[in-house]
Formats: sequence, structure tokens, C-alpha cells
Amino acid sequence: MTQESVKPLNWEPIPGIGYSVVRRPDGGMHYTFTDLSHETLVHWHNFAVEHLLDSDRLTTNLYDLREVKDITQEAIDYAIEVNSDPAARNIRLAVVVKNDEVRLAIEKIPSLTTTGGVEFKVFTDIEESEAWLDRPLTYMV
Repeated sequence: MTQESVKPLNWEPIPGIGYSVVRRPDGGMHYTFTDLSHETLVHWHNFAVEHLLDSDRLTTNLYDLREVKDITQEAIDYAIEVNSDPAARNIRLAVVVKNDEVRLAIEKIPSLTTTGGVEFKVFTDIEESEAWLDRPLTYMV
């Protein structure tokens, strides 16, 4: 993907928000979460929904949750809502976690999603997640 074809990220760090995001080389996004406070979840939700509005191609996203010790019901509810957006079907999503509690909570999300959602897999190793994301996106079609 050329630099000209990568859409702008339109994200800037905000004090008190517990995540950061950068563009992946393939045009997808790499999120790193440090907390799942209400403020963080609201900000992420609004940012994610805005970026889904003009989703026009198959893409990959990586969510690094290794610093998150537990997942709240509020976080699960927000993730289900974003994953239920029809545009989410254009995304292959890898989630990297540190413990089984977070993994088990994250693995429930696809079964609670109303529209099929993203192609989704949970990992404990970031290199394994990158290898999975690097598979050709034509496998998603």
C-alpha cells in the first residue's frame, strides 16, 4: 500500500485516555491499551466508529491488551457494538493478551455480535499475531 493510499489517522494522544493508535504498514491500525476506564472506552468507541464509516477495503487491526489485567462488562459491550457494525466485516483483527481471564472475555465477543463482525483471533504472542495478520486478505472473501 502506498503512502498516498493510506487514509489519515486523525488521532492525537489525550491526557487520561488509556490507549494509543498508529497506522500499520498495510493501512490498518495498531491499538495499544493501558487501561479500560470509562473515558478510554468512550473515546475509543467514538474513534473506532468514525473510522468504520468510510471503511472501503479489507484491512487488518491489532489490539495490544497485554497491559490490561481484566475486561469489564462495559468494555465487552462497547466491543460488541463496534464489532456489530456491518463495516467491521472488512477487518481481520488480532488481539494480544497477557492472561487467560482477558483471553476468555475477549473470545466471547464474536458469539455475542449480531452481524458476524470481524475475522478475529486472540494471541499471547505478538509475533504470532503479526504472522496471522500478514496472511493474504483474500482469505477473508
